[in-house]
Amino acid sequence: MSSADEKDGGPLSPATRLVGAGRKPEWTRMPDRPGAIVSPPVWRASTILFDDVAHLRRAGQNTHEAFYYGRRGTPTTWALADALTGLEPEAAGTMLYPSGVAAIAGALLAILKPGDQILMVDSAYDPSRSMCNGLLADFGVEVVYYDPLAGAGIADLITDRTAAIFLESPGSLTFEVQDIPAIVAVARARGIVTLIDNTWATPLYLPAMALGVDISIMACTKYIVGHSDVMMGSVTANARWWPRIRARAYGLGQVVSPDDAALTLRGLRTLSVRLERHRTSALAVAQWLAARPEVAGVLHPALPSCPGHAEWARDFKGSSGLFSFHLAGGGEAERAAFIDALALFGIGYSWGGFESLALPVDPEKHRTARPWTAAGPLVRLHIGLEEPDDLIADLERGLAVWRDAMAG
Repeated sequence: MSSADEKDGGPLSPATRLVGAGRKPEWTRMPDRPGAIVSPPVWRASTILFDDVAHLRRAGQNTHEAFYYGRRGTPTTWALADALTGLEPEAAGTMLYPSGVAAIAGALLAILKPGDQILMVDSAYDPSRSMCNGLLADFGVEVVYYDPLAGAGIADLITDRTAAIFLESPGSLTFEVQDIPAIVAVARARGIVTLIDNTWATPLYLPAMALGVDISIMACTKYIVGHSDVMMGSVTANARWWPRIRARAYGLGQVVSPDDAALTLRGLRTLSVRLERHRTSALAVAQWLAARPEVAGVLHPALPSCPGHAEWARDFKGSSGLFSFHLAGGGEAERAAFIDALALFGIGYSWGGFESLALPVDPEKHRTARPWTAAGPLVRLHIGLEEPDDLIADLERGLAVWRDAMAG
């Protein structure tokens, strides 16, 4: 542990570590020169030049966080990876990918082989399902979807070919919170690797590896970047799986732009304060919606009505800005009228940026292990950094339009 990770012999808080993470002296100062810059600079490189052949040979023996070839990174990308590794307890290293989907693919391809079986949570992000039904199926990997609320009952699905269990907690459409410790206990007893999509909470609100998860994946495009202007993914692994994650990423030629890495690292510095604003604003909006007669139900993990709320209260340190709610009736036209009437909510995919978003979602199209029965048309909201009272007033106007649409 470096001096940046401790104070008076004790660990620093995650928010404080974010400020100093990835700022190693060799990345922020010049040799034999006084002073240092605050942020690691943007190092762009393809070809690396060596002093002599002996130097070139040595470089080939240790290619992580050492100059070798641009595809293996520069101090800019190493600084971001180092900072993300420091967020997850028990982590050994992090690889970066050009998107969250690429990160999920990189992790799965590192641990699965033809003939293996993976248990995939039924509430998974749709691109994860598409990857399972397409890429993994083409490679001869069997995918079995499981109820997100299965908990220790997942043991009933395990066979001698089960190599991995994939979690996403909460699900990014329906927000069931999984019993992570119970699933991890079952997996570890049988030598099965566990992976989690930890984009919703980030390690600040869910230190997944402290709960025993082997591999933590994020679409850094969302909360880590925080400004809706960079695509980035990450895979953080424990000591057992880190060498395989790294080797597969190298083999697949995965590389990220140093300019994107620098912007991601800049976003990471403010993650703690942004998440806190997202948390408080989203909870205020969710509680307001829960009291409205036009709303049939709110799916927010911090609300007792959300499936898995008890597990959220036990394992999570906070909630983020993404949740869903059911309109109390109507169909596609009435839901569209509500969303179209909103002035402060953009209509678009992704989330985690400073702006609020509203999206019609239909999870019933993607569920197999636990069919989704809708209480009414589902709308997913991402609550940004706007004043929550303004967002509530905007939603109230939208609900008025919905009522008019319902009245015909």
